[in-house]
Amino acid sequence: MKLSFFMMPMHNLNRDYHTTLQEDIEAVKLADVLGYEEFFMGEHYTCEIEQVSSPMMFLAYIAEQTKTIKLGTGVLPLPLYHPVMAASHIALLDHLTKGRLILGVGTGALGSDFEAFGMSGANRPEMMLDSLDIILKIWSSNAPYDIKGKHWTVQLKDNVWPDLGVGALPKTYQLPHPPLALSVSSPNSHSIRVAAQRDMMPISANFVAAWVVKTHWETYVDEMTKLGKTPDGSKWRVARSIFVADTDEAAEAYVKTPGGAFDWYYDYMFRVYVRLGAPGLLAPHRDTPPEAITHEMVRDNFVICGSPKTVAEKILKLREEVGPFGTLMLTAHDWTDKAVMRKSMELMAKTVMPMVNAALGEDQLQMTA
Repeated sequence: MKLSFFMMPMHNLNRDYHTTLQEDIEAVKLADVLGYEEFFMGEHYTCEIEQVSSPMMFLAYIAEQTKTIKLGTGVLPLPLYHPVMAASHIALLDHLTKGRLILGVGTGALGSDFEAFGMSGANRPEMMLDSLDIILKIWSSNAPYDIKGKHWTVQLKDNVWPDLGVGALPKTYQLPHPPLALSVSSPNSHSIRVAAQRDMMPISANFVAAWVVKTHWETYVDEMTKLGKTPDGSKWRVARSIFVADTDEAAEAYVKTPGGAFDWYYDYMFRVYVRLGAPGLLAPHRDTPPEAITHEMVRDNFVICGSPKTVAEKILKLREEVGPFGTLMLTAHDWTDKAVMRKSMELMAKTVMPMVNAALGEDQLQMTA
């Protein structure tokens, strides 16, 4: 199992924007040094707690400060981009990262972002796929262009001067294009069927319960079977909130600290879903009544915490429960205590994952014996 790092990012309210950006940068550089396989950064405009408005700009900045970690957009909300702009920016970023880019795309999550762009009523899933199709056509062909989509048309024929290079749109460093990933969150998500259809890497969100993540794999297998393909768990990424300390007691105390990095996060997410009239989407169990859900219940069910041995056991149990995901994505939380959070990342990479992979290796040997 590989270990990656996902950052929404999420920071407690009223924290200084510049300070939190520096913490985010420090965390990614640490992940690179510790050998984390990938890093994904989200995109949001209109929310104080996760205000990275351009993951592409962030990744371009961090690329020169890291060595081996792959860099992913997590995700690029394609409905907010004209396909020509997206295709050109992504191609540039792929070159700047020297082929370390993973292109994670999605519909966009925040209603406030789409309101600010004057797109409250947009058919986001349809726009996302339309944009992706056009982007792929741009990368796989040359001017003149006459690409007619449902929401955009890319036409470039009257100002194409090959002898002067005018009319050419840039191609990516990785050919035919960077690896594609798609985020999924709702139970039995249709998005994971799209991922199967288009050979994209599915990423299951951290703010859903294990039973929901299990439906992602079940739906993926069902779609792959319909397509006559073999499901490959190595392509599947599962994000989780994880905290590792020296002892179970210390880890649990930190996670349950009122207003702390993990308690605040799940209190915030719970209040968001209540405001949306959809607290049931955070149900810890399939049969949990929405009116019975509390943020503490969500926090305690969604966060994996403990000593290295306990966390390794919980990760193995999660994988056994939900399906054979190939990459575990550690979700970043606010560095309310920098030393403690850095140590958790270190223990995760240096102690927990070797234990997990040793156990998985033993299981594989027993299966082939």
